Amino acid sequence: MTDMSFQGPAPAVARQATESADIFKKRIQQRYRAETRFKWYGIIAISFSIAFIALLFVSIFATGLPAFTQHFLVMDVPLKAESIDPSGKRELKELASADYFGVAGEALRDKFPEVTNRRDRTRLVQLLSNGAADPLRAKVLGEPGSIGSTAKLGLPLSANADIYFKGGVTGIDKIAGRGVLTPSGTTGDISLTSSSNEFSSRLVVIKRDIAERARQLRREADRIESSGATAAQVQQLREEARVLQGRFDAVSGAEALDDRMPSMLVAVNGGIIKLTRIDNATATGEVLRPLSSASEARPGSWEVLTLTTPESNRKVTDKEVVWLEALKSQGQIERRFNWGFFTAGDSREPELAGIRGAITGSFLMLIVTLALCVPIGVMAAIYLEEFAPKNWITDIIEVNINNLAAVPSIVFGLLGLAVFLNFFNMPRSAPFVGGLVMALLVLPTIIIAARAAIKAVPPSIREGALGVGASHQQAVFHHVLPLAMPGIMTGTIIGMAHALGETAPLLMIGMIAFIVDVPTSFTDAATVLPVQIYLWSDLPELAFKAKTAAAIIVLLVFLFVMNGMAIYLRKRFERRW
Repeated sequence: MTDMSFQGPAPAVARQATESADIFKKRIQQRYRAETRFKWYGIIAISFSIAFIALLFVSIFATGLPAFTQHFLVMDVPLKAESIDPSGKRELKELASADYFGVAGEALRDKFPEVTNRRDRTRLVQLLSNGAADPLRAKVLGEPGSIGSTAKLGLPLSANADIYFKGGVTGIDKIAGRGVLTPSGTTGDISLTSSSNEFSSRLVVIKRDIAERARQLRREADRIESSGATAAQVQQLREEARVLQGRFDAVSGAEALDDRMPSMLVAVNGGIIKLTRIDNATATGEVLRPLSSASEARPGSWEVLTLTTPESNRKVTDKEVVWLEALKSQGQIERRFNWGFFTAGDSREPELAGIRGAITGSFLMLIVTLALCVPIGVMAAIYLEEFAPKNWITDIIEVNINNLAAVPSIVFGLLGLAVFLNFFNMPRSAPFVGGLVMALLVLPTIIIAARAAIKAVPPSIREGALGVGASHQQAVFHHVLPLAMPGIMTGTIIGMAHALGETAPLLMIGMIAFIVDVPTSFTDAATVLPVQIYLWSDLPELAFKAKTAAAIIVLLVFLFVMNGMAIYLRKRFERRW
């Protein structure tokens, strides 16, 4: 009988094993790919978050940093006795009530004797801040013997002038003249003639501006026509656009300049001329600052200045720009750190507004909040964690504490309005009432944090204390509580930071009021830093935009410091059991 071996199923089993191995390998590869994708999704999400946070901080700091500096006009101011002390008695009351702003304004007008128009003289004085009288008053009251002499002082500029020097009003393009320029006079309306087409490049800029205005008018006409405007309105806009387009098409024609176009100034022979009409080689204009002579200006000794923002779109006029640039060229403009931002209270004048009142109000409010929250919160946590019986009553209390920690803050403001103001008739907009409201807001957070810190202490600590004969109360207060104190302090600081950044509850109890004076007690009318930011953000003046961002920076610094303290205390005193 011949031996026979049966090998039929072997190849099938091998193939099946190979296929199973391939399937498992593909599944493993798919799993690895899914894990890699998930990892990159997380990295992308974190990158987007960091990018947006960085963008937020860059925006805030770029807007707010200019508010930490301020420009001053440094000049000699005659302290005339007839203006400051007419009676000559050197009485403190008379010296304090003198018109120091008028003295400063007179000194500034004396620097520009060519400004004779009454309106221009008023506008010139308005370059100074209303706070320009304060350095003069402090000088005279501190040194009465200085009356009759001349004092060199730094006087704060107005908000608009300050923003101009910070580059927030208009850009200035300067082009040096390459040909010979001949003015026809030194004052009034004069004409300028160049030896070559010196004004052709500026004429091109004007033509482009005219074409852009024509396009905007046509777009506006199409928009209001689609919205159902009358035919007369649409026709008027289209006619204005047609006229402007015709001016642009006349490439070689001269152009008249108005306040809706970039202002063009020519600096020549020590004077400034504002152009009102321009051609390729000639121009006419109004003298804003008298020329020293009408002689020819050689190439490179004169220049054309273009204020890129039209005069109708800025708070600083062309004449004011000329005066400010003249003071700057004489070295009388200084940029200093704005200490007044930290030492002054609120004001309607942006350059005088400060955050001292808001910081003081926040400090007083936090003192009240801290004095109420810490003892009540810690005692409540100790009772609930160590002494309270475990029954349905304490369960209800715990549930309500957790729910109160999640209640919107505006609800606590409504509670404070109804109870503290309407029922108990407490003073409105006072740090004491604000502290009471914030205590209600923060108390659940502190109780929860304190209970967690107490619970984190190992039971062996209690058992060891009880084993050597200590009472339950002694074990808690002498052993458990000191070991839980770092966690309690961390929760307290985080709760205080939460209270510092809250706005909505304080709005409900009237702390939105405009408060000029710095509060000196817990019952004085006051505001806090978040509310001050809210108030400034709603004001139309451009300077308050920087003030708002600067106040946000200060608030962020406080919050970072408080949270940093919490992290430090936790790392410094935390024990790992």
